[in-house]
Amino acid sequence: MRTHTRHVLMCTGPRCTEDGVVAQAMFELMGGKIDARPHLRIKRTRTHCMVACQFKGPILLVYPEGVWYRCINETTLDRIVTEHLEGGREVTEHIIHRLGTGDIEGACPLGEAGCDNEDD
Repeated sequence: MRTHTRHVLMCTGPRCTEDGVVAQAMFELMGGKIDARPHLRIKRTRTHCMVACQFKGPILLVYPEGVWYRCINETTLDRIVTEHLEGGREVTEHIIHRLGTGDIEGACPLGEAGCDNEDD
């Protein structure tokens, strides 16, 4: 088994986006971006639900940092891969939680502006 330095999990369940279609497309796109960067040694895993349904999904979680991102679209995913996974800088405006810091709160509940799945 290949040694990984990070584990990225993405919710592809039906609650985050309509029938999970957008989430599945973003999961596949993320796979291509990760495969194109084998030096990063990242494992990706699809989850069914991460119980963050009140926030606009898809939801993406990066370990070992324990950073939870929301509103994953192509633009956001590009930034997370380039800035966080390659550059080591979190994309703070899309973070809804950091592991060990309490409850998930305060970022873009469903229906709130600024968190659609359209590219910026």
